[in-house]
Amino acid sequence: MKKTIGIFVLLVVTVFVFPTWVVASISPDKLVEETVQEVIDIINEDEAIKSGDKEKMLDLVETKIIPHFDFTRMTRLAMGKNWRSANAEQQAVLVKEFRTLLVRTYSNTLTRYSDETISVTPIADIGDATESTVRTQVIQGQGKQPVPIDYNMEKQASGWKVFDVTVAGVSLVTNYRSSFNSQIRRGGVDGLINTLISKNDSLESK
Repeated sequence: MKKTIGIFVLLVVTVFVFPTWVVASISPDKLVEETVQEVIDIINEDEAIKSGDKEKMLDLVETKIIPHFDFTRMTRLAMGKNWRSANAEQQAVLVKEFRTLLVRTYSNTLTRYSDETISVTPIADIGDATESTVRTQVIQGQGKQPVPIDYNMEKQASGWKVFDVTVAGVSLVTNYRSSFNSQIRRGGVDGLINTLISKNDSLESK
């Protein structure tokens, strides 16, 4: 999973930079396609980001990306059947810590962006669908094979929200489900929460 995070994080950061009223009216594939170049330009032109300013990158992730992810659904999917064994307070903490984990992982990784480009496959006719998959490829150059990245998205009142990302056939939430299940078997839901908190503290110090 570590090898794929650095690749798909570029797509994550380029997907959502329009105002909310525009996001609510645009199709998911167009949302990806029309924002890729803008954000790549920001990354390439911002001297603070290029020099590795983690706070500025964290702010980029927080303000431009995170509002367009459904972290409650992502956490619920990552927990699987164990979601029902967590009480309401534990569920709220799990969503918060999982969100923090992804934010810090992405912001730390994104500082190593290096000139990848993105190809987005248009969706022929989305119609009245409330869920869709946006299929993309990361073009890496130097003779490397393109990496397919798919975004599973749900149409909500405020626009399309990502609830899973699949990189080269590997689902983000499925990958975390395996890790979460292992932690819960060893220490229960509270054990998983403590592990997430510890991991987030570690990422914050990097």
